[in-house]
Amino acid sequence: MTRRPLAAILCAGALVALLGSGRADPPAPKVTTPKEYLGFNLGDDYCLANYKQYAGYLARLETESDRLKVVTIGKTEEGRPQLMGVVTSPANHKRLPRLREIARKLALAEGLTETEARSLAAEGKAVVWIDGGLHASEVLCAQANLETLYQFVSGTDPETLRVLDDVVVLFVHANPDGMELCADWYMRDKDPKRRSLAQLPRLYQKYIGHDNNRDFYANTQAETKNMNRVLYREWFPQIVYNHHQTGPAGTVLFCPPFRDPFNYNVDPLVISGIDAVGAAMMQRFLVEGKPGATTRSGSRYSTWWNGGLRTTCYFHNMIGLLTETTGNPTPTRIPFSPGLQLPRADYLAPVAPQEWHFRRSVDYSVTANRAVLDYASRHREQLLYNIWHMGKTAIDRGGRDSWTVTPKLVEAAKAARGAGFEKLFRDPAKRDPRGYVLPADQPDFLTATKFVNALIGTGVKVHRATEAFNRNGKEYPAGSYVVRCAQAFRAHVLDMFEPQDHPDDFAYPGGPPIAPYDMAGWTLAFQMGVKFDRILDAFEGPLEELTDLVPPPPAGVRDADGAVGFFLSHRTNDSFRAVNRLLAAGEEVRRLTGPFTAEGATHPAGMFFVTRKEATLPRLEKIAAELGTRFVGSPVAPGKEAVPLKPVRIGLWDQYGGSMPSGWTRWVLEQFEFPFKVVFPPQLDRGGLREQYDVLIFPDGAIAGRGGFRKGGGGGGDQPPEAGGALPGRVTAEVTVPHLKEFLKEGGTVITIGSSTALAGLVGLPVADHLVQKDAEGKERPLPRDRFYVPASVLRAKVDPTHPFAWGLADEADVLFSASPTFRLPADGKDLARVAWFDGKKPLRSGWALGQEHLDGGTAVVDAKVGKGRLVLFGPQVLFRGQPHGTFKLVFNAIVRAAAEQE
Repeated sequence: MTRRPLAAILCAGALVALLGSGRADPPAPKVTTPKEYLGFNLGDDYCLANYKQYAGYLARLETESDRLKVVTIGKTEEGRPQLMGVVTSPANHKRLPRLREIARKLALAEGLTETEARSLAAEGKAVVWIDGGLHASEVLCAQANLETLYQFVSGTDPETLRVLDDVVVLFVHANPDGMELCADWYMRDKDPKRRSLAQLPRLYQKYIGHDNNRDFYANTQAETKNMNRVLYREWFPQIVYNHHQTGPAGTVLFCPPFRDPFNYNVDPLVISGIDAVGAAMMQRFLVEGKPGATTRSGSRYSTWWNGGLRTTCYFHNMIGLLTETTGNPTPTRIPFSPGLQLPRADYLAPVAPQEWHFRRSVDYSVTANRAVLDYASRHREQLLYNIWHMGKTAIDRGGRDSWTVTPKLVEAAKAARGAGFEKLFRDPAKRDPRGYVLPADQPDFLTATKFVNALIGTGVKVHRATEAFNRNGKEYPAGSYVVRCAQAFRAHVLDMFEPQDHPDDFAYPGGPPIAPYDMAGWTLAFQMGVKFDRILDAFEGPLEELTDLVPPPPAGVRDADGAVGFFLSHRTNDSFRAVNRLLAAGEEVRRLTGPFTAEGATHPAGMFFVTRKEATLPRLEKIAAELGTRFVGSPVAPGKEAVPLKPVRIGLWDQYGGSMPSGWTRWVLEQFEFPFKVVFPPQLDRGGLREQYDVLIFPDGAIAGRGGFRKGGGGGGDQPPEAGGALPGRVTAEVTVPHLKEFLKEGGTVITIGSSTALAGLVGLPVADHLVQKDAEGKERPLPRDRFYVPASVLRAKVDPTHPFAWGLADEADVLFSASPTFRLPADGKDLARVAWFDGKKPLRSGWALGQEHLDGGTAVVDAKVGKGRLVLFGPQVLFRGQPHGTFKLVFNAIVRAAAEQE
């Protein structure tokens, strides 16, 4: 039998689809067109539909077409309904629950034989997710999403009808709040020629803006939770297509395949599937005469990182797609780039420089959508079978001895001359775990429960011990969590527990490192400070499966009889939430500054003590039940060992246009019920800060300096009425810093994170950069990138647990490092306390750290006394994207200490 090349098959298929089958088309359903509803065509210059119009148009189409069902998948952070349009044939709609159940059974792959899987694949329909609007200022995506949906509920051509018969399409709006903001902002000017998306006054997601595509394993935001539930607990699509804007300069768009490295935990069928669908997309662009699509080396996108909408799905055996397409409702130009006029393998059809209109971008997006849906239609059974096969492979590997080959293992094998494969790659001590146990008696089990909920929210199966059990000689109490690796989403399980080993990736031998797309290492269990044991052998136990998210394990109030007050542990993050709630209710809360012994029990420094009043006990019982924080009664109250606390007046820096680090900080503070006000630079510049605040927080990006992650935000310009109180301006050395100095001298606390630690130099502290080398003239220069480079990764730091900022922590902590400032303190550093530092030549825990030995001895966290106040320097990203719960206490302690020092 003669085999035809894949490209030829795809091309022929695309041509047949375009030319039609020759049969007469059925009459078109009477469906309202976009122009009839909106007053303009989707893609018309200077026009954007907002979310209210988007939702209204979907509601209209649902009444007119039996191909569409509109589903609310949840509420957004601002309270809007988040909509999904389910589009398929009327016959499929009648059996939608069955089709969804088939998709679920095949994806989870539990107890299905190959024969049963093939039978279900033959019966089922491919499920394809197509979203738009995630990054709301990339306005093309939601408009193209709506146009494609319209075409599939109204079209009668053979290809459309075939796709409707073979595929269930989930058209998902990924960010309704952002679409409303951005579309209204653009359309606010009556003169079309003056319309612009510039100077958006705030983030286009309530808290995190662009980082809403960095939240899909942590699962913190409302929209993320809605989408993850659909993806990994309800519909289990085989293809997930995430639209973005804009394309690399000089091209029209980027589309798959992606560049290396790909994550070694991901099933290779996922990567092969991405390549195949990418080829189908490219073929269709070429057949339709749409040049300008680049792949692989055309941009920096890879398949290494977990955490994005299109990347987390890789760890769930789904084909994740990304396109970045140029375009804007205001006409633009494709710029002239001579180097992009010569075809190459990753850029087959160059596009000439030209004026570019929005409708052409919509047409390119529709072409890409149709290519994906055509592929899903033609390969329906194979897609359904493949997701079962990947799930079955994961279950099999998780239930037997298996090994994962990592870059470090390969490098070690290259250096071990004469050693054989079995010794190097099948070492029994280095085999993959069969599962993980999270003991219920760990210091912060409430945070471990939040970690478990992040797993459950992304479809991972978790069990809980119904009674105590013993494994390998260790006793685990009832309530401990167990995560087995013998499950379909094993790749995601491993990726959340095990360290990432990013390969060395250089532009050329001896050249500079190539920046990874987003993070190099992110192990969530490390970031959250969760204690767990790796289990290498098969095990059973008294376990129950958790079928939904887990509330905090209920606690109570012990020894209340005769108690004059109640102790609360300082080792649990949620204790700070309980304290904030108590202070807001007018309760008296004190904190131990030294050990206190009562009735034979010694309570360490950092413990909280709640004085008993008439309403205290029922209030504590309610908090214990809701938050899971345990209170223990004491017949004796501490004396001078405890200082009273009061609610802290917190000012959180932000900027016009919004800041993602500030937004994440705002979210964290709200989760733990810290009262705060957002403060903009012009308000800081007015002075009188000590009269208004006890603590000022400057997240990464607030103050310029070396290091830091992406800062985000907009900025500058006059304040329009729609700005909602945001004020333009920046923190400056000339105006703002003198007021901050005065605030410190008068007893205020300033907390700085990442680049904002540059404030230390601006206020004259003798804090130097640790990451330097001397040049030929003996002058210190920052270490060059080819000698020291640590993209976002998890490192291990030493901690002084006796320092008030570190109360409740152990003597080591995992910190999120992202080109973070690292300090050198003078030997006689008066009023400078080292709270955390790097100790050793190999602090890397997860990710990539070129030249990590240079960190040895460098200080990560500093407590500096300035006048009557304190300047706190957090070099690492201690609140990064709401993920590193293991370092939250550093910030919380700094805030609470300010409260104690006010007395």
